[in-house]
Amino acid sequence: MSADRPRLVLGSASPRRLELLRQIGVEPDEVRPADIDETPLKGELPRAYCRRVTREKAEAIPRNPGEVVLVADTTVAVGRRILGKPADEAEARSFLGLLSGRRHRVVTCLAVISDGGLREREVESIVKLDRLSSGDLDAYIATGDWKGKAGAYAIQGPAGAFIPWMSGSYTAIMGLPLRETARLLAAVGLTVTEAA
Repeated sequence: MSADRPRLVLGSASPRRLELLRQIGVEPDEVRPADIDETPLKGELPRAYCRRVTREKAEAIPRNPGEVVLVADTTVAVGRRILGKPADEAEARSFLGLLSGRRHRVVTCLAVISDGGLREREVESIVKLDRLSSGDLDAYIATGDWKGKAGAYAIQGPAGAFIPWMSGSYTAIMGLPLRETARLLAAVGLTVTEAA
């Protein structure tokens, strides 16, 4: 990227989001995660929740003039229920039990805030999880891969072996939809190198 481009701040501590940005030739100048309360509001629906949390992250990160801040949030939902990051192994088992053998939604919202204001995008995907046996569940829980993951799994990790079908954006399910990210960054003067 050229020296006259805006400074890019990634407002996320997620190593997956950093890895995804690098896939399109983008290296943030700084990683500056937001520290906000991500507790859903009473009765809040998954898409509205994801949009709100993303916007709050964007607004919570200190931004200097000329800087571009990129944030995202991924929400796993079964019907109206939001499955966040499990607090412990018991909650991870509960989430995976709910997801077992059924389809669920994965909503990823992203926002870019710059001198020109806030730009937002939202991507919804559908994922189907196999019916998990108690042995499957025990083996997966033992990997520890569920820790810090919305819905207690990551499609690119060991749980990928339990996913026979998905519809939507694979990179959005991972946590950062690259097509939409590239377009938002281009709109604020940050060109990206998209893979052919």
